[in-house]
Amino acid sequence: MPEPPGHGSRRIPRGDFPTGPEVGTRLPDIVATDQAGRLVDVHADRAGQPAVVVFYRSAVW
Repeated sequence: MPEPPGHGSRRIPRGDFPTGPEVGTRLPDIVATDQAGRLVDVHADRAGQPAVVVFYRSAVW
């Protein structure tokens, strides 16, 4: 059974903890590989439409 938040490695970090850019901030140029191995350029491929970029890690950091 997982530990509850606040115990072990799941403690809330102390001090200033940056979580990423603010909503609406222009992202830097991002070129990444999709699940099929193709290169995706976030700014070029979305043709001016809004986009969401999600970075994730495992549930236990």
